[in-house]
Amino acid sequence: MSRPDPSDPAFDPIVGKVGRVTGRVAGGTVGEVMLPVRGGAEAFYAYPADESESMEPGTRVVVLDYEPPRTVTVTRLTY
Repeated sequence: MSRPDPSDPAFDPIVGKVGRVTGRVAGGTVGEVMLPVRGGAEAFYAYPADESESMEPGTRVVVLDYEPPRTVTVTRLTY
């Protein structure tokens, strides 16, 4: 997978960010999460890291992988 160029001044690492599900994330579907980016929050398409996992709106997630420009793979944030 391609990665953003860290030398680019607009670079804002996505992997590791914590966000919130805004559209159900589950295997076989495209969900949506809001992530903090560049001082605001932006929507990203989201897929679960574990295809058997389902995350409802409001669930806190962490980004495991990023496919530019707006697709992420997430897992439920556990404490």
